[in-house]
Amino acid sequence: MRCCLSFLLLLSACGPAPTDPGPGGVSVEDAQALDAAAAKLEKEQADPPMLPEQTGE
Repeated sequence: MRCCLSFLLLLSACGPAPTDPGPGGVSVEDAQALDAAAAKLEKEQADPPMLPEQTGE
């Protein structure tokens, strides 16, 4: 019983390494960076900065 529990704990601690291949053939680390960049672009598109002529300056 303890052997199975130990194995499960060790297995749950494992995850993909940053250099493991991820979606689209890029590394997991690169995929996370691309996801963060996409989220930033989506946020900027949802609330674009005002142009000077729109602010009255």
